[in-house]
Amino acid sequence: MGFARTCSVALVGVEGVVVEVQADLEPGVAAFTLVGLPDKSLSESRDRVRAAVVNSGAEWPQKKLTVGLSPASVPKGGSGFDIAVAAAILGAAGRVDPRVLADIVMIGELGLDGRVRPVRGILPAVLAAADAGYEQVIVPESAAVEASLVPGVSVLGVRTLRQVIAVLADEPVPDEEPDDDNRPRPRTTGLHVPGTDPATGLHADTDTATDHYREHDLADVAGQFAARAAVEVSAAGGHHLFLEGPPGAGKTMLAERLPGLLPPLGRQESLEVTAVHSVAGLLPPGKPLISTAPYCAPHHSATMQSLVGGGSGVARPGAVSLSHRGVLFLDECPEFSGKALDALRQPLEAGHVVVARSTGVVRFPARFLMVLAANPCPCGRYSRNGDLCECAPSAVRRYQARLSGPLLDRVDLRVEVERVSRSELAGDNGPGESTARVADRVLDARSRAATRLDGTPWRTNSEVPGRELRGRWRAAPGAMDEAERCLERGVLTARGLDRVLRVAWTVADLAGHDRPDAGDVAQALQLRTGVPRGVPMVTGAAR
Repeated sequence: MGFARTCSVALVGVEGVVVEVQADLEPGVAAFTLVGLPDKSLSESRDRVRAAVVNSGAEWPQKKLTVGLSPASVPKGGSGFDIAVAAAILGAAGRVDPRVLADIVMIGELGLDGRVRPVRGILPAVLAAADAGYEQVIVPESAAVEASLVPGVSVLGVRTLRQVIAVLADEPVPDEEPDDDNRPRPRTTGLHVPGTDPATGLHADTDTATDHYREHDLADVAGQFAARAAVEVSAAGGHHLFLEGPPGAGKTMLAERLPGLLPPLGRQESLEVTAVHSVAGLLPPGKPLISTAPYCAPHHSATMQSLVGGGSGVARPGAVSLSHRGVLFLDECPEFSGKALDALRQPLEAGHVVVARSTGVVRFPARFLMVLAANPCPCGRYSRNGDLCECAPSAVRRYQARLSGPLLDRVDLRVEVERVSRSELAGDNGPGESTARVADRVLDARSRAATRLDGTPWRTNSEVPGRELRGRWRAAPGAMDEAERCLERGVLTARGLDRVLRVAWTVADLAGHDRPDAGDVAQALQLRTGVPRGVPMVTGAAR
């Protein structure tokens, strides 16, 4: 008779629940029973663990073996419990001291030969362990750097189950050869305990901008002054943007350069974004911490599940969560299915998405900046005079009606992207402003907003509720008169009026104004409605 317990983590979305793994040995016919609401992939761990233990040189107990996962009410899946199950069994069999196991969290998959394999969601799992008060974690060596991003946790990266047994039994640790595969691994032998920069707590090679932002400079965009100004306002206030114009005008180029205008992610934001990508299994090789705003551009054939998350079995994060704290670009947005587009309305308002499945409800973060791009008609050459368009008026109406009113009502900025002229393409007016220069103005504007919003749960102007804007942060006297007349005429909804005020605050921040004046509100109205109002599209550079 023997009993031992250790801990692992079950992921529910990007949130972890610490699971106690208990092993009990009783006299009787040799059998291995796994209980505690495991799914099929976890039930298969019985065969993986048995083979790994035997091939690691340990003796498999020939008794009645029961492994329980507690709390039993939490659904559990995946192969990340393998190490904990093996350690609990070896503790119950007396191979290691059961008292050593109780305060250690173990996460990782076992190969049949005893190799320890990485799994998805290491970062959120270790975060859950730290929140539960655990200070020691054993993970696969290739995921040790990712796990070490969590402060206050001692991380031990291992290559094989033999190393785990040696550490737990206080024996000499064997020097195992690294796996001969394509996964990046630290250039070390034996155990790997990663270190961090004592000044920042980050790894030096991860706290840098990606090549994507260095290669996509705003100066490459020819002309499009109004659209460039809208992109700047979008980045400064976190406002959603709709770009409409003919093919080849530069809509995609503008969207690709928007992430480079956003400030670097803070420590907490980086952990949030990295946790989502870790659960999705999409962390860039050698970059365990994502420190720049992510950019996600799904194809227009994407399903609703791929956009908002879900799928069969365990729910996975969708594009709205993969672009959390970054940019979600929907090119050719009228070509997306209506259900997929309308499913965006809830995360646009709430900043998160809730996916309900038979196994439970999963919540993913989804506070992103959405950019929509569309042609004006199926042929793409529609204009006010209609000289070049070959589409029937009914076809134009059907095409433009694919974007529902409730969805467009949640978009703050609407800009018509004009065709690029020959002189603009030749650069007769000189190159446009670079990403670095515009990003500096965006950072200054966000700093002003952060100072104003200090002590509140909001970070950008786009997040501030309308009631707070109308109460605590009013525009200058008389500045909202024209916007309120638009509300009375039905041009704006109540939500639209609030969004005009939010954009006006962003324009004021870019201009250095203490509060929005009539000019700031007029520019916000023009950006909101897409209707020219004789107001010059100016940003911080021109004021």
